[in-house]
Amino acid sequence: MSELPSAEALSERMPVAGIPAERDSTDAPGTRIDGCDVTLPLTETTPETIATIPAAPEADWPAPQSELARAWHDLVAGFGKSWMWVAMALQDIKLRYRGSVIGPFWLTISNAIMIAAIGTIYPTLFHADILTYFPYLMVSLVFWQFISTMITEGCQTFLSVQPIIQQVPLPFSIHVYRLVCRNLIVLAHSGLVIPFGLLIFPTPIGAGILWLLPALLVISLNGVWLAILLGMLSARYRDVPPIVASFVQVLFFVTPIFWMLRSLGPEHAWLGYSPLAAAVDILRAPLLGVAPEPESWPIVIGMTVLGCAAAFFLFARFRSRIAYWV
Repeated sequence: MSELPSAEALSERMPVAGIPAERDSTDAPGTRIDGCDVTLPLTETTPETIATIPAAPEADWPAPQSELARAWHDLVAGFGKSWMWVAMALQDIKLRYRGSVIGPFWLTISNAIMIAAIGTIYPTLFHADILTYFPYLMVSLVFWQFISTMITEGCQTFLSVQPIIQQVPLPFSIHVYRLVCRNLIVLAHSGLVIPFGLLIFPTPIGAGILWLLPALLVISLNGVWLAILLGMLSARYRDVPPIVASFVQVLFFVTPIFWMLRSLGPEHAWLGYSPLAAAVDILRAPLLGVAPEPESWPIVIGMTVLGCAAAFFLFARFRSRIAYWV
């Protein structure tokens, strides 16, 4: 049997006159951390004890990220979640044609009907050879729809996903990549009419068709900065979407889509310096077996560099306000 503590030992540990008794470390609760027995000291947490805790020097604090760094991290993190924005883009297509038997192939049928209607009338109006005009019109319309849809839908980049932005902490760039991916999928469906048209109206296609891939990549990159820029402007100012839609409708008639630039004469050659005309030209030329206009690629590359720079700095400046604007 263990011995009982003596009276002197008990008196030393009992509080006297309101003074708390000293606590021995043997009374402290024990725990195990990483397989080791650790004794936690018993200390009372009071404002006085908290004030005595030494603060970490400011030199040890991590430096806050700059706005540019946060914007770049958003773009990189969003691109890294490709599985997410690809799945969201496919879901958008499924919801758009839910209940339809043919589904997205209605795009192919509607394009074929419109191209056939215009392609049989406009060659007579423009006194053009139908064997060269029909492939030109077909390819131009398909790629114009791809570019113009990215512009108009870019205004809804953040407005259309307001609940997600306000409830789920995701990179904003995911919604941008989702929009571009969705339009690439739509282009794949609407472009099915092109092989059939080129079989009916044979076109000499050579190794230049390989330029179609870099052209698509550059135009998709332009779609990214357009979606960021127009998405932020439309979230802040709700009059931007109808204004952009009106301008796109007007630009359709002043862009060489259903008319050829050379048919207007040299006095109207300045119309070929339009960024939209250059963008359509670098996509159209590889499928027609011809070289694009000399100024098309420089215009598109310059527009890409300037647009990406402007959109990135504005995205870094106003990225934190998007959730409040929507």
